[in-house]
Amino acid sequence: MKQLQIGEKITQLPIIQGGMGVGVSLSGLASAVANRGGIGVISGVQIGFREPDFMTNTKEANIRALRKEIRTAREKSPLGILGVNLMVAIENYADTVKAAVEEKIDLIISGAGLPNDLPGLVKGSKTKIAPIVSSGKAAAVITKLWIKRHNYFPELIIIEGPLAGGHLGFSKEVLSAGPIPKLEDIFTEVKNAIRPFEEKAGKTAQIVVAGGIYNSEDIKKFLDLGADGVQMGTRFVATEECDAHNDYKMAYVNADEASIDYIVSPVGMPGQAIMTPFIEKVSLEREKITKCYNCLSACNPATTPYCITSALVRAVQGDVDNGLVFIGKRGYLVDKITTVDALMDEFEAALI
Repeated sequence: MKQLQIGEKITQLPIIQGGMGVGVSLSGLASAVANRGGIGVISGVQIGFREPDFMTNTKEANIRALRKEIRTAREKSPLGILGVNLMVAIENYADTVKAAVEEKIDLIISGAGLPNDLPGLVKGSKTKIAPIVSSGKAAAVITKLWIKRHNYFPELIIIEGPLAGGHLGFSKEVLSAGPIPKLEDIFTEVKNAIRPFEEKAGKTAQIVVAGGIYNSEDIKKFLDLGADGVQMGTRFVATEECDAHNDYKMAYVNADEASIDYIVSPVGMPGQAIMTPFIEKVSLEREKITKCYNCLSACNPATTPYCITSALVRAVQGDVDNGLVFIGKRGYLVDKITTVDALMDEFEAALI
């Protein structure tokens, strides 16, 4: 069985649980996955939504909550591998990365932009880092930049395809033109793009694929193709350990294929979500913004169709009809709420 190595730690299963925000993957889910030999990932986006001063002191509330969640996850999983997912697009990216490093997180995963300066932010620590890319070109750009600017060879690269939930690294033109790019082809493209850097450095990057990985057959397929591991988000939402409200989980259980589609988020990036009544409403009429959290640098409250923070928080707290629920393209296959143990048992049995 393949294993992923993060610093001195090695996984039992080559599975990363994808970071899902706001508040979907916190210490509860991350620690459960880590305890079963995968890599459990806390989503750092607007993580302070439950802090009493979130409305008035958002940045500090987020940093404080991130530290709490990392410490809680470590208490629950003292020997497991824990990571955080931090979007490059968040307003206080550098401060958030530094806080995670200070809490001795094992891994920082960054997408929603190229994390050009991430190696410098973790310098001198044991924290490992991984960029999320969606093309061979992006993989080559970030690898070249990290080596040239920071003398840092990426030990882990995560490829996210167009079947993933949440924000995607593809233009709406690519997603609407069809056929959409296949993850298998992107994987080959990335492998070819980084091979010259590997040969020059005398090192090999671990490649993890994500986006549409749903069952053990999918995992085996990509491991057989040469991937070192997989990242799975959607499959872990409908679990007892997931940190979201039960109504959020049931939205996954009740979703059908027709209810999952691409949207354009307030930051102008395509995303994949359940077509809730809220999404249908704001596609016709702009929501009045009464509070801006300054969460994403690309968002303009004067023109945005709705506040993405408010929509995500409402959903994760159970008000699904009035919120935004990100989901992977194959999320309609979810038909019950299960446990992390049951899922990992299923995956492990197929990989032995």
